[in-house]
Amino acid sequence: MEDQARIEVRPLDELARVVEALLFLSSEPVGPAELAEACEEPVEAVERALAELRGQYVAGARGLVMREVAGGWTLASDPVAEPAARRLLAKPRLAALTPAQLETLAIVAYLQPVSRPEIARIRGVDADSPVASLLDRGLIEESGRSQFGAAVYRTTTLFLKLFGLQSPDGLPEVNQWDPSPEERDTLRDRLLRAGEARASGAPRDDGAGGNPNRLS
Repeated sequence: MEDQARIEVRPLDELARVVEALLFLSSEPVGPAELAEACEEPVEAVERALAELRGQYVAGARGLVMREVAGGWTLASDPVAEPAARRLLAKPRLAALTPAQLETLAIVAYLQPVSRPEIARIRGVDADSPVASLLDRGLIEESGRSQFGAAVYRTTTLFLKLFGLQSPDGLPEVNQWDPSPEERDTLRDRLLRAGEARASGAPRDDGAGGNPNRLS
């Protein structure tokens, strides 16, 4: 295109890049002395790096600006982005999951499709509340019925998006988890009980997800 502006990218000095990263990571303004301590560099060198950064973050040049606040420096968004930022941040966010919800979500993620009664057996407590919450949040969904007629659940696309996965196959291997002896004994006991319940062969409305060997 004619008259298209060319943007020249001028590499920053290594120390300036480190200082920039520290300002990005810090939620509070950081002074030269504190930056110098973190970088293990003289204050004078850090001040030169800050001056170099200020030349890169001049008003109107980028989406971020450098501000001197309360004796320190911080990175802030350009005021021009405020309306868009308000719209983005106004979107509802998922509240943190409770331990019971996280445990239930892990069971569904690794054993899917899995039924609610089976989740309850593995957890050792009723699973109605955490399953209902995960359904409401859109992290799990029904994926049919087991051979016993119980609904079975699987994770959703939203789950994959939130955890940065391409598919459930991207979940970490269970053997990467290093439980404490107490956790290992508790988990082993729960799994044994679940396996015994399946092996009994007694008719039950528990839904094994069509896979009787899942926990055996």
